[in-house]
Amino acid sequence: MSYSQNTAVLDRPQALVRADSVCTVILAIAAFIIVTTEFLMVGLLPALARDLSISVATAGQLVTLFAVVVMLFGPPLTAWLAHVERKRLFLGVLILFAVSNALAALAPNIWVLAVARIIPALALPVFWGTASETAAQLAGPERAGRAVSMVYLGISAAMLFGIPLGTVAGNVIGWRGAFWALAVLSALIALLLQVFMPSMAAGKRVGLVQQARILRDPFFVANVLLSVVIFTAMFTGYTYLAEFLEQIAQVPSSQVGWWLMGFGAVGLIGNWLGGRWVDRKPLATTAAFNVLLTIGMFATVFWAAQHVGLAVALGVWGIANTALYPICQIRVMKSAPQAQALAGTINVSAANAGIALGAMLGGTSISWWGVQSVAVSGGVMAAVAAVSVAALGYWLKKREG
Repeated sequence: MSYSQNTAVLDRPQALVRADSVCTVILAIAAFIIVTTEFLMVGLLPALARDLSISVATAGQLVTLFAVVVMLFGPPLTAWLAHVERKRLFLGVLILFAVSNALAALAPNIWVLAVARIIPALALPVFWGTASETAAQLAGPERAGRAVSMVYLGISAAMLFGIPLGTVAGNVIGWRGAFWALAVLSALIALLLQVFMPSMAAGKRVGLVQQARILRDPFFVANVLLSVVIFTAMFTGYTYLAEFLEQIAQVPSSQVGWWLMGFGAVGLIGNWLGGRWVDRKPLATTAAFNVLLTIGMFATVFWAAQHVGLAVALGVWGIANTALYPICQIRVMKSAPQAQALAGTINVSAANAGIALGAMLGGTSISWWGVQSVAVSGGVMAAVAAVSVAALGYWLKKREG
C-alpha cells in the first residue's frame, strides 16, 4: 500500500497535516499504556500470587503466556486487519485494553487472569504494526523515522515511569487497583483518539497470502532475523541488569530502582537520535548503535566497581538500547513498503523472540560464568549484530548492482 493510498483523509488533506503531531503524541501515550500493561505484571507478581494462593513461579507463567501469544498471533492478526480504517482499529484496540484490564482487576483466579492477559496480547502487536505505520504516514516519508520514534517514546516512558510507578501504585492500592487504573487510562485515550484523530481512508483488502509474499523477499527476511539478533543482545543483559547492579556493582538494593530509572531516562536521548538518523541510512544507523551497545556493555563490566565510571557506561548502554527500538521497527518497515503494517508486526514478533532468547541466553550465562557474564554475553551478541549489518549492507549493494 502506498503512502498516498493510506493517508487520504475523508475531509481534506490539510486536516491530516495539522493533526499529525497531536495524533502522534496520543499514539505515544497509548504506547505508554500498552507497554505498561504488558510489563506491569512483573512488579505485581508477589502480591498477585499471595492473593490468588499460587506460587510466584506459577504466576510468572502469565508473563511467558503474554510473550508467546504476541509472537505467534501478531503477524496473522495484523495481516487480517490491515484494511481496517485506522481510527476504528485504534479505538477497538484501546477498548479491548480497557476491558481486559478491568477483567484482570476482577479476576477471582489465575484462569480468568490468564484470559485477561491473552486479550491484550492479541491486540498489542496489531497496535504496534499499525501505529508505527500510521505515524509514518501522517508525518510523511521525510519524517517517518521521527514519528515512529515518538510513538516508541511510549516504550521508554513506560520503562522509566509506567512500570516503577505502577508497581508503587500496586503496593499502595493493590494489584487490582493498578489494573483498574490502566483500564481507566485506556478508556480516556480512546476518547482522545475519537476527538482528535482524523478518519483515514480504509486500506484495500489484501489477502493474507498476498501480504505474506513479503516473506519471499530475502532482504526483508534478513532484516527480521537481524532484529531477532539485536533484541537477543539487548535482553541478554537488560533482563538481569538489576541483579548485575546489586551483586556485581554492589549497588544497595534500595537504590537499584533509581539506577534503572536513570538508565531509562538517558535512553530517551537514544530514542531521539535513532529516530532522526534511521530515515536516511537505516543499516548504517543500526550498525552504529550496535557498536555503541557493545562498548556500553563491556564498559559496564570493566567499571562495575567504580560508580562514576559505571554511570557513564550505563549511559552509553542505555542510549544504544533505547535507540534500537525505533531503529529496528522503521528499518524493517522500510524493507517492505508494500506491506508496512504486517512488516511492523512481524518485527514485533521478532523482538519478542529476541527477548525470550536473550533471557534464556543470559540465564544460561549466569549458570555457567556468573552474573557478571551477562553484559559480556550481550556485548558479544551486539558485536555479532553489527557484523551482520555490515554483511547485509554488502549483500544489498551486490544485489542492486
